[in-house]
Parts: sequence; C-alpha cells; structure tokens
Amino acid sequence: MAERLVSRLKAVRSERGLTQAELAEAIGVSRKTINTVENGVFVPSTTLALKLARALGQPVEALFSLVE
Repeated sequence: MAERLVSRLKAVRSERGLTQAELAEAIGVSRKTINTVENGVFVPSTTLALKLARALGQPVEALFSLVE
C-alpha cells in the first residue's frame, strides 16, 4: 500500500487566526500554493514545509505526517 501525506496545515493556520493569503505572504508564495497544499493537491517541497512550520511556530511533524 502506498503512503500518503496528511496535512494539518489548514487546522493549524486557522488556530493561529491567519488567512491563506496572510500565510502565503509571510513565506513568499501564492495563496493558491497554500490552498493546494491544504487540499492535498500538491505535496510541499522540504523547503516549503520548513517555511510553513517556521511561520506557524510548529515542527514540521505537527503539520505533516505519512499514513499507509
């Protein structure tokens, strides 16, 4: 069975009171990039995942995990 990435990005972003546009601006990407990561359309690069984690004050593992 293939592993898939589970994202808690939307939940954590919402807990922080940030919009997709605000988070996108904070890390230098488009709002659409945030949207596609949140909806599982796009798997973030390591660099993007680290930027998201830093901007949200969370370890990467709190935002993303692998499940079978």
